[in-house]
Amino acid sequence: MTFRTRREALRAILSGSQCLRPGSVYDAISVRIAEDVGFEVGMFGGSAAALAVLGDPDIALITLSELAEQMRRMSRAGSLPVLVDADHGYGNALNVRRTVQELEMAGAAGLTIEDTLLPSGFGEAKPQLVSHEEGVGKIKAALDARRDSALAIVGRTGAASITSVEDAIVRARAYQAEGVDALMFTGVKTRADLEAIAAATRLPIVLGGPTEEMADWDFLASQRVRIAVQGHAPIAAAMQAVFATLSAIREGAAPKDLPGLASADLLDWVTRAALVKQRGADFLGLKK
Repeated sequence: MTFRTRREALRAILSGSQCLRPGSVYDAISVRIAEDVGFEVGMFGGSAAALAVLGDPDIALITLSELAEQMRRMSRAGSLPVLVDADHGYGNALNVRRTVQELEMAGAAGLTIEDTLLPSGFGEAKPQLVSHEEGVGKIKAALDARRDSALAIVGRTGAASITSVEDAIVRARAYQAEGVDALMFTGVKTRADLEAIAAATRLPIVLGGPTEEMADWDFLASQRVRIAVQGHAPIAAAMQAVFATLSAIREGAAPKDLPGLASADLLDWVTRAALVKQRGADFLGLKK
């Protein structure tokens, strides 16, 4: 599947009528599994990227080149459309242009640019936002940098939990006016707040971390939420599995006694062993 085909698939989701759960992906194996089990779209979150690449918390230490290279690996491994959390664009508006260029070349189906001030300012323990003007400038730069018109640019704001829902609406409407393809909101707590946001905007919505009160997919779909991100459980599960397995080995467990290991069949399936073997026969003259 070409990059453009993946991007058109994401656009079809955004223009549809359903609210989907994305598969949280962070490397070649996770994106293949998400695709194999039937996810329509993947989400490459900033926190998952920080863990997978650096083993660090999500405090804006990862660089653009590291994020783009990880996306490039995933694009090679599978054809699942992936929406990438591009954080603040790794700097000012000119850095945002570079971010869009690199992620477009790496095969992202879409990306989000947010108005959070990153990294955190000196002496600032609480999250801060950039000014309205700077946020709009970043969105303009992102749209200007795009070369494949199918690449989805999503304007993201965390204002709902940092300043107010009213501020989130003002910011989102400004990004909408510049021509983004969708809007992403984080920190929305209640149905009433989401209804107010949906009423004040017109674009498809990506919602980060819907609360238990809002976790009704028919309700979310009725408010134009097309993708609802539910955290990044797969990398947390992988971390727990690696910890448990290494601990057991360290304590003397034999390989045959280790629980929860992938079967040979699953390993062959995920690594596309049969296809690799066929290519060996076709191109290297190896016996099948």
